[in-house]
Amino acid sequence: MNNAIPYGRQHITEDDIEAVVEALKSDYLTQGPRINEFEEEFANYVNSKYAVAVSNGTAALHLCALALDVKPGDKVITTPITFAASANCVRYAGGEVVFSDIDPDTYLLDIDKVRKLLDSSPKGTYKGLIPVDFAGRAVNLEEFRELANEYGLWIIEDSCHAPGGHFIDSKNQKQLCGNGQFADLAIFSFHPVKHIASGEGGMITTNDKELYERLLGIRTHGIVKDNSRYKNTIGFAGGNEEYPGWYMEMQELGYNYRLTDFQAALGSSQLKRADEGLEKRREIAEKYYKAFSNNDFVKGQSGVIEGHAYHLYILEVENRLGLYDYLREHKIFAQIHYIPCHLMPYYRGLGYQEGDLPIAENYYRHCISLPMYPTLEEAEQDYVIAKIKEFYNG
Repeated sequence: MNNAIPYGRQHITEDDIEAVVEALKSDYLTQGPRINEFEEEFANYVNSKYAVAVSNGTAALHLCALALDVKPGDKVITTPITFAASANCVRYAGGEVVFSDIDPDTYLLDIDKVRKLLDSSPKGTYKGLIPVDFAGRAVNLEEFRELANEYGLWIIEDSCHAPGGHFIDSKNQKQLCGNGQFADLAIFSFHPVKHIASGEGGMITTNDKELYERLLGIRTHGIVKDNSRYKNTIGFAGGNEEYPGWYMEMQELGYNYRLTDFQAALGSSQLKRADEGLEKRREIAEKYYKAFSNNDFVKGQSGVIEGHAYHLYILEVENRLGLYDYLREHKIFAQIHYIPCHLMPYYRGLGYQEGDLPIAENYYRHCISLPMYPTLEEAEQDYVIAKIKEFYNG
């Protein structure tokens, strides 16, 4: 195989390029009509009422924490097997992150272990949960919602890996990731290796109008221009008559977490073929699953799962480092997702140590993410499979 095979890759088409060029030639590079268009299209895609486009997934998480009024000392539970931003957003707002272990079969936050954490402390100790649809596998948020209601918690669904993913609820209904039925807020990322790419970018979805309106404000410096929402705290000559078109108010401390119009144009273009890409990812996953079933060197794998969005396809293997190096020698750039957050030096400095979350730590010792993206060619996948088997079987 002459060309390098990465674990993930963006797919930019001529339609994408045309959409961006059209936006660049328009009157608006930012804060223009394409933002609202992308938001409406994405909300329709995940079946939520509202969507707010932002500069990246981390910004989305930070804004969610602010909108939910995370304050210093507030304790929030999340998984250690995720990108650090899932936890960091709590710290940005001054809250305390509490990591809970994963289910060894799903790699998702284990609801039974979360319940034990909640049961072991007085009610009110914890404020919220951040479950993660890790690798594209949807968390059963119906179950987490019941638990959250019992303890008075909010939920942020980190669905960066799972646009188009779903789980089946107790009524046998399909529940799309980010649809707002069970989580207060959900977030997505449009980083190049994700299902939908806009260069950088993110989205927050919700069914809560009050949270939606607050997000719109704090996304843009806390400034509001909607006359119906003014508190008339500044005033101007003429008293209380109708506000002029130039008037605005900064009602709270916000941020500049806006997305540009040309990024939104790229996102909208990519969204049009999101289902096609998802179908291809599932085909690739099925082939990996069949290839690695009944192999002694495989301790676990992502498998073929209802509703899985397959941002990643993960194998758990012995001698993971040896395999990783061998694949790189053959131009296959597999990746590791993730070093457990609680073992990062920053979180060790807050008191976490090795042995605290043994299932997550054991998973990390064995996991490797295989190439997974819609433009992965059949011959390339065959090559990846052959090299993995060659490493273990000679």
